[in-house]
Amino acid sequence: MSPSPRSSESNLVAHARRELRILGEDPDTICGLCKVVQAFADMGHSGGSAPHAIAYLERLLRFQPLTDLTDDPAEWIDRYAEGMTSTPLWQSRRNSEAFSTDGGKTYYLLSEQEAAGDIATTPLHHSKSVPQMGEVEKA
Repeated sequence: MSPSPRSSESNLVAHARRELRILGEDPDTICGLCKVVQAFADMGHSGGSAPHAIAYLERLLRFQPLTDLTDDPAEWIDRYAEGMTSTPLWQSRRNSEAFSTDGGKTYYLLSEQEAAGDIATTPLHHSKSVPQMGEVEKA
């Protein structure tokens, strides 16, 4: 498929196609990315809603969560139980770089551990608490 503009393209798609061509991207990549840009343009966002949708989309495409991680056991994979580690360790299902040694109550991020140089100085994050079964009924 040709990477040249089409007469029925939105201005946003024409812009994307032009910029990708200047970048020297191959025609198949240009075609694929322009389909994504067209799908976004078809959603009809206004100037107020588009920045929010773009922010959501960027996080989703990077496999990042849109809300805080929680201590819900369903959000954490027990890697020790799977025999993958020699000590208790859980990995977040929602953020693959988040690891916990206490079942998801607190966690660290691999990228922060790498930047800090070791686990002792890595920032420890606290998961958002979710009500356990029975606690909801008491409220």
